Amino acid sequence: MRIPSPRAFLVFLHDLTMTGAALAVALYLRVGGPSFEFYSDALVTALPMLVGISAVVFVLFGLYRGIWRYASVPDLVQVIRAVTVGVLCFVLAMFLLTRLESLPRSLPPILWLVQIVLLGGPRFAYRLFKDRRLSFGDVATGVPRIPVLLLGVGDAAELFIRSLDQSGQAAYRVVGILDEKGRRVGHAVRGVKVLGGPDDLARVVENLDRKGDRPQRLIVTKGSNEIPGATLRTLLDQAEALGLILSRLPSLTEFKSALGEGKGIEVRPIALEDLLGRPQAVLDRGAIAGLVGGRRVVVTGAGGTIGSELVRQIAALKPERLILVDAGEFNLYSIEMEVRERFPDLDTRAVIADVRDRDRVMRLFQEERPAMVFHAAALKHVPLVEANPCEGALTNVVGTRNVADAARAAGCLAMVLISTDKAIRPTSVMGAAKRFAETYCQALDVLPPRDGADHATRYMTVRFGNVLGSSGSVVPLFTRQLAKGGPLTVTHPDMRRYFMTVREAVELVLQASAHGVARAEDRGKVLVLDMGEPVKIADLARQMIRLAGYRPGVDIEIAYTGLRPGEKLFEEILTAAEAPSRTEADGVFLASPRLIDYALVNRALGELEGAAKAGDGERVLTILGNIVPDFRAEAVLPPTGTRA
Repeated sequence: MRIPSPRAFLVFLHDLTMTGAALAVALYLRVGGPSFEFYSDALVTALPMLVGISAVVFVLFGLYRGIWRYASVPDLVQVIRAVTVGVLCFVLAMFLLTRLESLPRSLPPILWLVQIVLLGGPRFAYRLFKDRRLSFGDVATGVPRIPVLLLGVGDAAELFIRSLDQSGQAAYRVVGILDEKGRRVGHAVRGVKVLGGPDDLARVVENLDRKGDRPQRLIVTKGSNEIPGATLRTLLDQAEALGLILSRLPSLTEFKSALGEGKGIEVRPIALEDLLGRPQAVLDRGAIAGLVGGRRVVVTGAGGTIGSELVRQIAALKPERLILVDAGEFNLYSIEMEVRERFPDLDTRAVIADVRDRDRVMRLFQEERPAMVFHAAALKHVPLVEANPCEGALTNVVGTRNVADAARAAGCLAMVLISTDKAIRPTSVMGAAKRFAETYCQALDVLPPRDGADHATRYMTVRFGNVLGSSGSVVPLFTRQLAKGGPLTVTHPDMRRYFMTVREAVELVLQASAHGVARAEDRGKVLVLDMGEPVKIADLARQMIRLAGYRPGVDIEIAYTGLRPGEKLFEEILTAAEAPSRTEADGVFLASPRLIDYALVNRALGELEGAAKAGDGERVLTILGNIVPDFRAEAVLPPTGTRA
């Protein structure tokens, strides 16, 4: 076999030299100095045999391929395997040649151990030498490294420290670690001590400062599913007070991929999603895949924030055919192109259609005969719908009825209505319209199968709160205001909202849907996502200002503008009147809102449609109030604006 390079040849030559030396050392250790010369003739015979056998074995095991600079446990394991095979072959050859009479029979175990030490020792000694040299990178390169603290003890922290040790151009130097659980204080990771927990940040920084090693950054090494957003929000406040920049490492998978490609260490700013993160719900991947895998699926509002994420996640689950429906040409085109690029083998159809056009929706469903329908098309901006109640009713109520009726007529397995927490005790037209749509789907859900149908279509409603990054949410507004230098506008100091990421929201929508389809006894009920704890919008504004590198109230102001029409201070996910209960699906609750007879709600919906098409806003509000008794239709006048 050909040795690949001169350097590899030197490694190969080293290993053979050490193998010969190992035999001599092992024999000396076994028989001692006075008797060593007695075995000189046997050594002359055994030495070339051992070296020759080892040469073949080492080439077969590729020992010369390892880079000593990066010697690790897998390299040691390979050395042990090669030495074991080599020694066994040597013993067999000596037995066939001399019946092992020329050498002590206890020699092979000693030879095995000595050979491992002589082959593995130099590799790790070289690695240690290079690591220690690079750890003084400030002196060697003349460029000081930024002292940093790490939050989180785990694989990512170890990998980060190791990558810094191995790079002569690293920008950071780890001066300590905080254990997120505070259980490993006093321990060390690659020589870096665990100095405390998150609550000890100020004390740790002060102690390091006294030693002349004050950190400039606090780097989070674990994901938001391991370190809750509430902890990060507290740390952000503390870091600002201590003059630290709060950053995070990429995911462990991304980190390993970057190192494998020889890329530099990427330390990212903390994102808003990190501050609002919480432990990941346990997803039933099998049930979710079974919900849409191999089936025809329709997604309405496919170009919107929720709709497009539904499309992405459903496409990955390999449906038979995916039909994207949206009234907006550009958004529909964008998501269609994305799906075709990412999933070229998926049968996809993009359809421009308005859910308010009943005939168009009916024809589409008759053509496609989908099994699953996810209805995400809606008007969602509270003040705009408040100012345009007829349009809100036509899209959010009549549009939902059209899709629901089309699903029933086409014999769909199930339809999922994407709803909102604003449907609970609504003070806005948007919330009341969504509750009306929920009521219609509830009524359909408890109807028996159509004549001639072998099953009754399931109608499931999934409620959740605000989605980060949604076009109608406060986050894009704050981002634009920050870019202009402020102020950030908040309607009220005490306003609170529930938030989750769009990825998490859609995962739980699919989980809730899979759970609902499997439980016919839950017909007529509403599925509600666990949104965690509500967040103060004013606190959110302050955190976004800090994340942008500014100081709230100093560099960027917060202006309080007063509640807008239809807004309320606190959103609710569940109420006692709906008799909420937990489900077997993690992160999903079950609510039992008031059921209304189908004939009654259908008649009211017809009246609502007529009033909305006639432009009679007052009549629309009255009908909404009849079906949704706790709807407060009166406008909320904004008070005089103030500044914080």
